[in-house]
Amino acid sequence: MALVDDTLTDEAGFRMSEATAGDFFALLKPRVMSLVVFTAFVGLVAAPVTINPLLAVIAILAIAIGAGASGALNMWYDADIDAVMTRTASRPVPAGRIRPGEALSFGLVLSVLSVMTLGVLVNWLSATLLAFTIFFYAVVYTMWLKRWTPQNIVIGGAAGAIPPVIGWAAVTGTVSLESVVLFLIIFLWTPPHFWALALFKSEDYARAGIPMMPNVAGQASTRRQIFAYALILAPVGVLPWMLGFTTPAYGVFAVLLGAGFVWYAWQVLRMADDDHVMKPAKALFGYSLLYLFAIFAVYLADGVVGRVLTMGGA
Repeated sequence: MALVDDTLTDEAGFRMSEATAGDFFALLKPRVMSLVVFTAFVGLVAAPVTINPLLAVIAILAIAIGAGASGALNMWYDADIDAVMTRTASRPVPAGRIRPGEALSFGLVLSVLSVMTLGVLVNWLSATLLAFTIFFYAVVYTMWLKRWTPQNIVIGGAAGAIPPVIGWAAVTGTVSLESVVLFLIIFLWTPPHFWALALFKSEDYARAGIPMMPNVAGQASTRRQIFAYALILAPVGVLPWMLGFTTPAYGVFAVLLGAGFVWYAWQVLRMADDDHVMKPAKALFGYSLLYLFAIFAVYLADGVVGRVLTMGGA
């Protein structure tokens, strides 16, 4: 083994990867993956029929691996723009710890593994939805929308909103109105969440040449659109109760959480054009993460408690 041009090579002259397990784990975008797994789990548990526990674990693992595959493919393709953005420059590929070809191979292998596992061991509808999600995120969003239109997050948000539908389909083999409502909550949550981030990271996006809304339409227009989405999201978050899928307890929590989202969005709307600190945008970004986790956690708890009470009454 020798050191050539600052890289390790074996006796045959082939480069040996210096990446650690932690570097490959970082390729999976674990924070994004955790949210995907959680919302998929909620969809799986909320389904009206039961599933074998082992198959449930397999389904969640396959969805997690699929989400990680999407992240790896995203980091492979976006290495050039990640390198010039402060919040992404330390990622494994732009930092040089993992070569682009390694990231690509890793992502493709995980994509095939996750889809085939879900299809063979669970059902092919959920596997098809997972395959579509990986393709939509890695190809449609990453390779096309992200660099082409300020509506990248609006359209691309569909990829992040599908996991609860996949979880539901893994149990039932179907897609229902209830799972579509869960999809809508995440889909409508995505633009205000990411545009809040884009407001205080606009210089990063401008340096990378990504047409995020603040850089294209301006901050004032972005703030108005954030508030408009908040006004739509708040009642949609209550839909599961209004449609009879949950108890009134969920409805109360959803109303309070939605009101909080609107309040934070209102603070962003009132921001001055010369506000460079952007505390309201940072506060909305943080609250939006809490909102999505909380509303799905309450949805999950409501369903579990309801089933326990039903079983006890029986």
